[in-house]
Amino acid sequence: MELHSAGENALILYLGDSASPAVSTRVQAAAVAVEAALGADLIDLVPSYASLLIIYDPMATDHLAVRARVRACLATLAETAAEEGRCVVLPVYYHPEAGEDLEALAQRAGLSVDEVIAAHSGCEYRVYAIGFAPGFAYLGQVDERIAAPRLATPRQRVPRGAVAIADRQTAVYPAASPGGWNLVGRCPVRMFDPAAQPAMPVAVGDRVRFEPIDRARYLALGGEL
Repeated sequence: MELHSAGENALILYLGDSASPAVSTRVQAAAVAVEAALGADLIDLVPSYASLLIIYDPMATDHLAVRARVRACLATLAETAAEEGRCVVLPVYYHPEAGEDLEALAQRAGLSVDEVIAAHSGCEYRVYAIGFAPGFAYLGQVDERIAAPRLATPRQRVPRGAVAIADRQTAVYPAASPGGWNLVGRCPVRMFDPAAQPAMPVAVGDRVRFEPIDRARYLALGGEL
């Protein structure tokens, strides 16, 4: 573990040098311990693949005090059990009209479209981080047979709900935005809704499974084409 300054009122804790379920579990456990140790002095925690950003209230405490409290709570981290993340099922309409790169990805992989769909929906993914945009959850790991590099030229607009693959990660675009990932389908579930509680259906540490649905079901659930 390494603890470094990350600004005038933030520290960043590194718990590994690569993404893995074990490291992600340690990040979750550290978040639980730090939240308990800092209490009301804590402004926010931002977990990622192998790190935890700790943002504290500079009007209530200082850098040295926070560092000491964090180190103290980490001394017993091995005894802190991270909560088991939820399993969230997200419906996906897999079809070329919803996933413009589905056929090209299948051809690149030497698989049929149905085999690509089976490979993508047959895995359980871990939410390693949320970033790029509110609700954009980085999920891993994709079956290596359908892993695909980012597009050489990103699209100027990727629709909300687009389900995509980049290398061995997959994600659902929470809003229309530019993007260079390979599109394989669309999900009707809103990945970020500021009016909802919680605002996102997934959190770091959760597990995600994709469930194939047909066009009629996709539209009935509020999906758009």
